[in-house]
Amino acid sequence: MNSILLKHRLAAVILAMFLVAGGGYRAAAAEPRPLNALFIGNSFTGRHNLSQIVKAMAEAGDPNLRFEVTTVIYGGRTLKDHWRLGTQNFVRIAALTAEEERLTIKSLEETIAKDAKDNFAQSALGRHRAWLKLLATPQRKWDLVVLQSYRDDLAGEASAYVEYAPKFAALIKAQGGRVVLYETTPDTQNATPLAAAPDPAPIVAKARTIAALARRIDATVVPMSMVALHCQTVRPDLTLRFVNDGHLNQTMAYLTACTFQAVLFDRSPEGSPVDTVTDTRFIDDAHQDQDRDGQPIKRMFSATERRELQRIAWEGLQEFRKIAQSGEAMKPVTTPTAPR
Repeated sequence: MNSILLKHRLAAVILAMFLVAGGGYRAAAAEPRPLNALFIGNSFTGRHNLSQIVKAMAEAGDPNLRFEVTTVIYGGRTLKDHWRLGTQNFVRIAALTAEEERLTIKSLEETIAKDAKDNFAQSALGRHRAWLKLLATPQRKWDLVVLQSYRDDLAGEASAYVEYAPKFAALIKAQGGRVVLYETTPDTQNATPLAAAPDPAPIVAKARTIAALARRIDATVVPMSMVALHCQTVRPDLTLRFVNDGHLNQTMAYLTACTFQAVLFDRSPEGSPVDTVTDTRFIDDAHQDQDRDGQPIKRMFSATERRELQRIAWEGLQEFRKIAQSGEAMKPVTTPTAPR
């Protein structure tokens, strides 16, 4: 009996070890997969904490994903301004040396000495001093970097966006990162319902420029001009920006996040459970629960509204892709070397 009991106990121990090992394996397999994302832009990225909505949608779509987000935001600024302010250092922070960062800090200090009213240089100086401290420990490379446009993409191939996006893209791709062009459309968002869809010609022309740029630098595009146009065509009753504020409203922010989801993972965002967009600017200190138009600052979209906006984002993206596939290659653009 003792021998039989010993065998049973030994079998139980072996089974327990197997289960523990199996459980450990499953836990390791289920460990979140990190995606390190950097968003570079202005308030069209900062408003509504847009990158956080993108994060929420990404993680809801893949429970095994940990979408890590960092932003570099300068209000009203373009990629050209970001380059002047040294944001390119943060793009390559995994390879950046302390000496390189000190040189940038010195350059910004000299800029401020010449113009004490350069508030953006003042802000950048604070960032770079913080980034210098980060270099004391190894920094992770970016898996993807989002480059936001803002009225610097309206002059076709002569646009500043076409000039500076490749400069950033070269740094991103040198570390194996993915380049994402977030094309905003501040001039075509409607603040009031439309009686009919707007003239598509200028929007399509801009889309072709962005598509050609993306082909040239091997980037993907979040084409909000085409998505907005499609929304205005199928739902002209919807508004896409505030009346008392030129920024994208909650509806446009939700459309933008849906388009990011579709672009980043190449699948329709339809079915995403994310339902809330909260603006970051309120009407005044006494009414912090109201947006700039006096409406609730927090917007919750119903299941029906979500399905429609998700579908519109996906269909608008397909319209852009048709334009991209039929476009011609962009002519080479010579870009000057910008100061560090």
